[in-house]
Amino acid sequence: WPEPPLRPVVSAAEIDLRIQEIVKKLDQQIPPRPFTHVNTTTSATHSTATIIKPRHTYCRGDQLDIMLEARDHLGHRKQYGGDFLRARMSSPALQAGAAGKVTDFNNGTYLVSFILFWEGQVTLSILLIHPSEGASALWRARNQGYDKVIFTGQFSSGTSQVNADCALVLNSSAELCQYLDAQDQEAFYCVKPQHIPCAALSHVHSKNKDVSYLSKQEKILFERSNVGVEIMENFNVINVSRCNKVTVSVKEKCKPGMTSTAPSGYVWKNTWNPVSCSLAAVDMKKCLRGKFIYLMGDSTVRQWMEYFKTSIQTLKPVDLHESGKLKHQLAVDLDRNIIIQWQKHGYPLIGSTTYSVKEIEYIARAIDRTGGDKNTIIVISLGQHFRPYPIDVFIRRVLNVHKAVQRLLLRSPDTMVIIKLENIREMDSDVERFGDFHGYIQYLTIKDIFQDLNVGIIDAWDITIAYGTNNVHPPEYVVRNQVNILLNYIC
Repeated sequence: WPEPPLRPVVSAAEIDLRIQEIVKKLDQQIPPRPFTHVNTTTSATHSTATIIKPRHTYCRGDQLDIMLEARDHLGHRKQYGGDFLRARMSSPALQAGAAGKVTDFNNGTYLVSFILFWEGQVTLSILLIHPSEGASALWRARNQGYDKVIFTGQFSSGTSQVNADCALVLNSSAELCQYLDAQDQEAFYCVKPQHIPCAALSHVHSKNKDVSYLSKQEKILFERSNVGVEIMENFNVINVSRCNKVTVSVKEKCKPGMTSTAPSGYVWKNTWNPVSCSLAAVDMKKCLRGKFIYLMGDSTVRQWMEYFKTSIQTLKPVDLHESGKLKHQLAVDLDRNIIIQWQKHGYPLIGSTTYSVKEIEYIARAIDRTGGDKNTIIVISLGQHFRPYPIDVFIRRVLNVHKAVQRLLLRSPDTMVIIKLENIREMDSDVERFGDFHGYIQYLTIKDIFQDLNVGIIDAWDITIAYGTNNVHPPEYVVRNQVNILLNYIC
């Protein structure tokens, strides 16, 4: 027998160290901000946006730069950066949109750049999602507590059912059931019901707990009227012309491992067009012949599963004898040998409806038991359910998934792995728990962690900003365009 390795490839201590490093880096990007009064926070109304070198007409392909000067409600210039801004340009009549790029000079000024991808009348928008003081407060509040969501576990014992409190961290003197992933040291806990074994946990549901780590004054910043306020309110539309520019650059077809640009693409006629590569229309049935597609993660990638099922009539769902929205899904086309399945990620899994946890497993374990080959495609989507927790929970999960992908690509280098990044979501959703500021930090983190592996990235963040959907479950046409990137990667 070969000698077993003396220690795992990456030890638990190394992971802890890596988490600390990443958190420290993020802490430096989001320094604590003084907050004495709402009047001293950034005001969208008083801040000024000025086009640098304005022109009467702009040419398609030009870059348009705007200098943004942040001011508080009293009209004073801000001396520091950190405002959470979202820039977008759009032409609703052309069903066109794209994200802008924001550069923070950390002195109260920002450069907002737009690439004028199409011709026609274009509207520019810069939203102050949160002032820097709000971003700082959200970051502090996020990393303070694990109890913003409470879980209820259902234990089955004979004919009766007993409920108990569950969580990622339980401050309780009662006897606890520990559901531990020993390999990656990730755990979920429940208060142990009397006379019932821990193994009897069968279902879980969650609800938001009435708890907040924001002060009364800070909460004012997150009232709906103060979130996502337009800075360029009185701005006229700009006209973009072709200008006889000859631009016939032939871009290569999109494939995994390509470096991303900012913005990574734009929407035109409701279709997503990447900047650095080209997408073609793909015959889905032909493309997926003989393929095994494994969708792992949250409901935003379950939307892909639904899309496949409605788009390929010959794909038949297999009843796996589970119920509810979070049930494991499998669909097959026997003639073309297409297998597509979706499974939820492990705890924390937030859902107000009761879901089964009998078959729940962490994505890293699901990847470890996948053989992988050139016909296997794994799509991973993580993020939304981690927003209410201290950032180290998300970082640990992503590092563990990264390690599992690394192991998979060592044994089966021709397996395709795709990371679907987070969608933006509703601005009026519970900001302290689920706001996009948390999602954005996770978006930066996961991109950073996976940059050293040959995986495909589907930048759903950029795509959903370009579409301007503001819905955690965007409409079908957005899902179709996300899936089209996947099909281009495969075929």
